[in-house]
Amino acid sequence: MTAPQQTGKTIPLVDLKVQYHNLGSPIDAAISRVLQRCDFILGKDVRLFETEFAAYCEVPHAVGVGSGTDALHLACRALGIGPGDEVIVPAMTFASTAFGVSLTGAWPVLVDVRSEDALIDPARIEDAISSRTRAIIPVHLYGRCADMDAIQSIASRHGLAVIEDAAQAHGATWQGRRAGGLGDIGCFSFYPGKNLGAYGDGGMVTTRRSDIAQRVAMLRNCGSLQKYHHDDIGLNSRLDTVQAAILRVKLKFLDEWNGERRRRAMYYTRALESAGCQCMPAGEGSVWHLYVVRVRGRDRVLSSLQAQGIGAGIHYPFAIHELKAYRALGYGTGEFPVAEQWARRSLSLPLYPELSHDDMDRCIAALKTAVAQVEDAP
Repeated sequence: MTAPQQTGKTIPLVDLKVQYHNLGSPIDAAISRVLQRCDFILGKDVRLFETEFAAYCEVPHAVGVGSGTDALHLACRALGIGPGDEVIVPAMTFASTAFGVSLTGAWPVLVDVRSEDALIDPARIEDAISSRTRAIIPVHLYGRCADMDAIQSIASRHGLAVIEDAAQAHGATWQGRRAGGLGDIGCFSFYPGKNLGAYGDGGMVTTRRSDIAQRVAMLRNCGSLQKYHHDDIGLNSRLDTVQAAILRVKLKFLDEWNGERRRRAMYYTRALESAGCQCMPAGEGSVWHLYVVRVRGRDRVLSSLQAQGIGAGIHYPFAIHELKAYRALGYGTGEFPVAEQWARRSLSLPLYPELSHDDMDRCIAALKTAVAQVEDAP
């Protein structure tokens, strides 16, 4: 197959420049206020953002941390999870979901995902539970909440904690309730490309439990709630005050941006229904962090799109058990066939609130052409 030649501008997977162009003045002012106060570590804007984000997630507590990975790690630590324990994790997710478990010394136990949306399959969870299982981490992948009713029911029967990996689900809802308040603990990332993104790394732990919030606050700050009083071996994992100030500005626009993402996702879906690819189901409450389709010959389709200036991507090219870091888990090829199929066929199209219909039409046409060429190839 000969790749088409690129014509016109490149359409990025995510365009952070246009967002800054629209919000530059209030963001610059927020950064300037922090610089003038010089309260760079756990400053005023961190406290205010924690309060505002907790209210947004409809929980009483939110604790800012250094990254989404740290949020998952500290959530496990706050529950006392450690060596000898097991935590159930979906086989299709970003590696940090499993890292959060492994960094405590505990063992991630993988469960396959659903074919329609790559979310953890509740029907497979109970078979993975053992006497060592302490928690389940459902991942709200691509902005769509996992089946929290089924997961909570299983967790309740077996006395397990539920840690939401909501790194891609800022503002997503399940049965009218916000992600981050659906389990015992919610974990968010503010990586720049997220629906609510900082201008660097950042994360948040949300919870209804004051004991968990206090323990996370202590662990993130070198194991200390009072200077030089180190009650545990903690991390240096504090949400930066400058990033918190930026996130406070952006939080006011999150619902509006999520609405724009939904409209663009529906536009894609209507146009691609008969294009030879599998689209994600609509999903009530999804915030469409990514627009993912599945195609045969994915790598060839991706190369064709990139040659045409379409900034498509893959989320993710490997299931967790296929990563070198997790060979020690001992899983073999074929043990999680649905996750493996998602890894081979998934393709993410450009999606962000400011994406124009003209650019979407170009993405759609390019994808249709690439899929047809792959199907016609010998």
